[in-house]
Amino acid sequence: MTVGCQGCRSESQNFDLAMAFQPIIDIEKGSVFAFEALVRGSQGESATAVLSRVTPDNRYAFGQQCRVTAIKEAVNAGILDTDAKLSINFLPNAVYSPAACIQLTISTASEVGFPAERLILEFTENEQIADTKHIQNIIATYREMGFTTAIDDFGAGHAGLGLLVQFQTDLLKLDMDLIRGIDKSEPRRVVVAGVMDIAKALGISVIAEGIETSGEYTVLRDLGVRYMQGYFLAKPGFQKLPLPIMGGFTEKV
Repeated sequence: MTVGCQGCRSESQNFDLAMAFQPIIDIEKGSVFAFEALVRGSQGESATAVLSRVTPDNRYAFGQQCRVTAIKEAVNAGILDTDAKLSINFLPNAVYSPAACIQLTISTASEVGFPAERLILEFTENEQIADTKHIQNIIATYREMGFTTAIDDFGAGHAGLGLLVQFQTDLLKLDMDLIRGIDKSEPRRVVVAGVMDIAKALGISVIAEGIETSGEYTVLRDLGVRYMQGYFLAKPGFQKLPLPIMGGFTEKV
């Protein structure tokens, strides 16, 4: 029997949303490691236009609808023809009970034939964490259920070393502010190199996001970053799975 909180079951608002997908590239294999689902309006409107309608009262339903939409649209776009994972953001403060609130995601994946173990749940935090034990429970529960977990935007806002001390996910996504101009900034290179050493010691894989130039790509590659994401590699595709522009790949349609 599926059990969920009222927030998870709420269908009081339809956000009229869709998804764009951006690949995360495994540069060692030269293939797509995962596609990140990025929220858009149903006609391709920006994420800002959609997120402006999210409030504390409807964010639970919003999170549910985002995950359902991401899974269904990724399957429609052909992700089952690849080995790639699907990365979806979630707000930890919008999760009452991790086991209950994930049930709709699991049932949706089952309905469309997408293996739940190919889901990455990106922990996105834009508010100060008040209950660290709750977040630890979420991450532990999702891992036990077979999901891959990630900290998004590491190095920005509240997502810093203090957060990493309290919980360790499978993946760590470096915020684009650490990446921007790293080929011309020694402090950025030193910081990212330090994060790489820490992540390796903790058994965490690092993803660099927001890569826009060949210089940034080259420095990150030389620093040992295996997984990369950004416009230099591929722009998001609205309801499509774009493949990397490096190496002669073309968009999957």
